[in-house]
Amino acid sequence: MPVKSPVPTGKYAVGTMTYTVYGERSVASRLYYPTQKGVVKGLQKPRYMSREMAKGLSNSMMMSFNYEKNEKNGVNVSECYVNAPRIEGEKFPLIVFSHGYGEYRESNSFMCIELASQGYVVLCVSHSNQAGCTEFDDGTFVYGDKDLLLKTYKPYFGGARAVLKITKMKGTDRELAARFDEFQVKYCEYLNGLIDVWIEDTQRAVEYARENISDMIDFEKGIGATGHSFGGIVAYALCQNDPQFTCGINIDGIAIGNYEGMILRKPFMQISCAINRKLVTRVYLNHTEPVYRVVFRDMKHLGFSDLKYKLDTKKMVGSLDPDKMHENLCMCHLDFFDAYLKKLKKAPEIATNDVIKVEIKKPDI
Repeated sequence: MPVKSPVPTGKYAVGTMTYTVYGERSVASRLYYPTQKGVVKGLQKPRYMSREMAKGLSNSMMMSFNYEKNEKNGVNVSECYVNAPRIEGEKFPLIVFSHGYGEYRESNSFMCIELASQGYVVLCVSHSNQAGCTEFDDGTFVYGDKDLLLKTYKPYFGGARAVLKITKMKGTDRELAARFDEFQVKYCEYLNGLIDVWIEDTQRAVEYARENISDMIDFEKGIGATGHSFGGIVAYALCQNDPQFTCGINIDGIAIGNYEGMILRKPFMQISCAINRKLVTRVYLNHTEPVYRVVFRDMKHLGFSDLKYKLDTKKMVGSLDPDKMHENLCMCHLDFFDAYLKKLKKAPEIATNDVIKVEIKKPDI
């Protein structure tokens, strides 16, 4: 199992910076952006994870994140450069990433750094109290709610059994979506209420970017949304509700949310592991633009994040090789956003291979 970060493959080196939008619910964000390779020599690389973050994640995810060991082994660094110079006079499209429930702002940093190396600005938003730990730019931090896991379903064990039952059902996309809606009405009131909160977090982070760093971002192309788990749910909600977001990707988030009577009018991609593929069929209904169904083989839910490289537990991250996961997850994002955000081609060219199965859902409205 590799432990070092994958090296970005694009034409650019990657700079990183953070900012916090303060308020009653402060929003901490990290930006990854393209910079010239010739200017980063001697610049500092950031720590991948702080001691506080390791402690917060150990509490929220109930697994060990050994800060001291990673520091000693020299693997607690990210493949980017702190406050690297921007490329003067050049702007890049913006992709916004939201982490999963109970996870952390940098949970998919390997993918985000790769996207930045290919000519995107990637804005990662931390959702306070529902992240394992959120770190602000004034040096303060807040740990996530210690009861995060038990709040996912209410009652928790009844909800967990009900969602597992749906994964084993047979039926059409519409029939499975109806059963899922029955489940979420009964068990997911808390999570449904969080969607609007996370949308507001994202919008505040984007507003700051518009006002303060628009010199590096091409807002005229619109904004792409992506996210893992609950962050993927938020990406879908942003594409449904916010006109500044023009396309999006949901990385293995189940289809929570009330979209009755709503029509998705933007291209979208749903990435899933096999066990969760029946929990997302709502995404394939009522849309005017193509929706892409991508199912990864030999994967588990947490494996779609950086934890694929950090945890040697196949029951949690799946048996697919981490480098193959990373390569294909980045390929899905680049092919999709190159088409629908950069407008470099009419449509993605993604196809089934030995890691992913791809199906294109044509407009049904």
